[in-house]
Amino acid sequence: MSSETPSATPADQQLLGDIRQLIEQGRRQLAVAVNSALTLLYWHVGERIRREVLQGGRAAYGEQIVSALARQLESDYGRGFSAKNLRHMLRFAEAFPNEQIVSAARRQLSWTHYKTLIYIDDPLKRDFYLQMCQQEGWSTRTLQERLDSMLFERTALSRQPDELLGAELAALREQGELSPSLLLKDPYVLDFLGLNDRYLEKDLEDAILRELEGFLLELGAGFSFVARQKRLQIDHDDFYIDLLFYNRRLKRLVAIDLKLGDFKADYKGQMELYLRWLAKHEQEPGEAPPLGIILCGGKKKEQIELLELDAGGIHVAEYLTALPPKDVLQAKLHEAIVRSRARLENRSGEET
Repeated sequence: MSSETPSATPADQQLLGDIRQLIEQGRRQLAVAVNSALTLLYWHVGERIRREVLQGGRAAYGEQIVSALARQLESDYGRGFSAKNLRHMLRFAEAFPNEQIVSAARRQLSWTHYKTLIYIDDPLKRDFYLQMCQQEGWSTRTLQERLDSMLFERTALSRQPDELLGAELAALREQGELSPSLLLKDPYVLDFLGLNDRYLEKDLEDAILRELEGFLLELGAGFSFVARQKRLQIDHDDFYIDLLFYNRRLKRLVAIDLKLGDFKADYKGQMELYLRWLAKHEQEPGEAPPLGIILCGGKKKEQIELLELDAGGIHVAEYLTALPPKDVLQAKLHEAIVRSRARLENRSGEET
């Protein structure tokens, strides 16, 4: 007689599926635990070397210490403790002297995340990227893409004086409180839309909806699409909001108006009308007042400053359909940050 292997029953398949799921879950948890332990270990190694270097008081002494340690540690524990990696660990402890901050983020950020973050010289900029990695669950690839596109410099947050900037980052870290200035950008980089040199507003809108996932990523955390050409009826007249989104982190509607050319002063009244209608007819109890974003091909800086649009919940920003060379973008953003901070400081001085 020939013996046949009995066929698997649905119950057997369910059992197999459950066990596979348990194994995969256990592996993921183990990987997180190993990464977490290694990250903290690397910080402690770096901190111990840092204390030794500080006692020596000379940069050359620090290099001697690292080289001597690496020869022995690499022999004992492998390439993970090479001179190059020990320098990363030393830099880690220098960039993040507070162990509590490292400990709080070590389950969400890998060592690769930290190796990118520790070489950001500006502490506030570094803290911004650390917080966004935690809040939005960025991969190391996403973090590098955001750095390459100069996300921090494009946020409204970067235009604020350091004191306010630090306070908003502290609120994000301690209460998970996300402010509009952390999300609003200028300019928005829409190079993924694939638009040519000549296009209409409808072409821009169509391209955004076609590449909605990329547009939501550029907008930032918590955005979801609500409507296109949202119709408003006011005194028997019809008005249309180009794009309407909702942000669950800010708990508010966000209306976006698309303009091909430079900003014009009459755009303010149009957006104010949209926002007041939304507040009256669409805003739910417990939600914050709606925000407006006017995306333009160019900006008229003095007009925007005189109109004080931010006070009315309106953000004006340029959009770029092609990412310019990094030095050009860097110079443009630096000029905008300096101008905005000077304006805010002057306004503060007038109030006091």
